[in-house]
Amino acid sequence: MQLAPYIDHTLLKATATSADIRQLCAEAREHQFYAVCVNPVFVPLCVAELEGSGVKVATVCGFPLGAVSSEQKALEARLSAEAGADEVDMVIHIGAALENAWDAVEADVRAVRRAIPEQVLKVIIETCYLSDDQKRGATEAAVRGGADFVKTSTGFGTGGATLEDVRLMHGVIAGRAQIKAAGGVRSPADAEAMIGAGATRLGTSGGVALVAGGGQTGEAQHRGY
Repeated sequence: MQLAPYIDHTLLKATATSADIRQLCAEAREHQFYAVCVNPVFVPLCVAELEGSGVKVATVCGFPLGAVSSEQKALEARLSAEAGADEVDMVIHIGAALENAWDAVEADVRAVRRAIPEQVLKVIIETCYLSDDQKRGATEAAVRGGADFVKTSTGFGTGGATLEDVRLMHGVIAGRAQIKAAGGVRSPADAEAMIGAGATRLGTSGGVALVAGGGQTGEAQHRGY
């Protein structure tokens, strides 16, 4: 399977430097990954580094906790879009999901959707903290709020994507959105299994190793995801 078109080549660690981001972009160009995914401060650099490559620039919003107001998330997303981001991965209000406050989760997503009507919006529900019923509720709320993708994980929680969670989300979505599996995709077999379960995008810092047919290296793990 050609994995590169599925991969968001990711570097979200607090210790990332401009040199690290340039390397990330060079790898994305070389392997023709779908996108890079970086923190907002690096969006302009990625836009410049990837000009003409066809590789998209994705960034994050309310990351990694989701514990800021909807207005703050919307502003962050809009500023990233104005800086050139093609896609935004936002984190839901996880506390609201744990309280089964689905109207609040939906409203949070919708606020960001309205702020970036032209960009791809991926909504991270952080499955590791939720029961199966809450995963279903969060997935449904994200889709109702306007998500293009529902995403499993930030890569900074207590666990990442699992096949069971991707299958669960796929059943809830029922063709209305797509799924991004992130966190724990360490090998080509992991990647192919996630795709087989319904994921159409993979968030990983180990993209180079994946397309080379190996496992995720220690250096890739250092980048997060």
